Amino acid sequence: MGGFLAYVLIFFIILLIRYFVTAGFFYAFYLKVKKSNTDKKILSQRPLKKEQVKKEIYWSVISSAIFAFFGAVTYWLYLNQFTSIYLDPATYGYWYLPLSLLIVLLLHETYYYWVHRAMHFPKIYKVVHKVHHQSLSTTPWTAFSFHPWESIIEALIVPLILIVVPVNIYVLLFYLILMTFSSMINHLDIEVYPESFRKSAFGKLWIDATHHHYHHKEFNTNYGLYFTFWDKLMGTESRKMDV
Repeated sequence: MGGFLAYVLIFFIILLIRYFVTAGFFYAFYLKVKKSNTDKKILSQRPLKKEQVKKEIYWSVISSAIFAFFGAVTYWLYLNQFTSIYLDPATYGYWYLPLSLLIVLLLHETYYYWVHRAMHFPKIYKVVHKVHHQSLSTTPWTAFSFHPWESIIEALIVPLILIVVPVNIYVLLFYLILMTFSSMINHLDIEVYPESFRKSAFGKLWIDATHHHYHHKEFNTNYGLYFTFWDKLMGTESRKMDV
C-alpha cells in the first residue's frame, strides 16, 4: 500500500509541474495577446469572472490528484503485466506505431464525445460538468478545471484503452503530451492555428480553439475532444463553424 501511495505522490508532483509549466507558458501568451485588444484571433471579448483563474487552479489541482491516482493504477497494472504497453518499438513493426496512436485517439474521441454529451443532460450537468462551464471565457488554466466526478470519468478511459490496445511506451508519452497541449490550445481563447491549416482537409477535422470556444459559448454544440467528425455526423457542430 505504501508503494502505491508513493506512486500516486510521484505522479501528482509530475502532473502539477506539467500543469503549471504548460498553463503558465500559454497564459503568458494569452495575456500578451489579450492586452493588445486588436488581434482578430481573440475569440471572446467577455471579461473573466472575479477570482476565475484562482478557482480554475483550485479545481485543476484536485483534478491532478485524481489523474495521479489513475496514473498510479495504470503503472501498477503495467508492473503486473495487465496492460498491453510494450517497450521495444519493433515488437509489432514500426508501421504500427502511428496506427496505434490513431487507434487510441479515435477510441478516446468516441468515448469523450458521448460521455461529454451525457454530461450536458441537466441532472448530470449540475453534479458533474457545471464547474468546467463556470468559465464562460476560457483561459489555459481552464484546461483541467473539472469537478472531481468529471475528472474520474475522464481518467477512466486511458487505463481501459491500455489494457486492450498494444501501445509502445514512446507512443504513449507522445499521446499524453499531445493530450496536454491540445487541451491548453483549445481553452486558450485565441486561435493559434494558421488559416491555411484550418481550411485544409485535416484542419477541418482537427479541433482548435475556435471550435471549443463555441462549445463554451453555445453550450450544446461542439462536444468533441480532438476531432470534429462525431459533431459533424451527429449534427452537433456549431453553425458558426461554416462561416
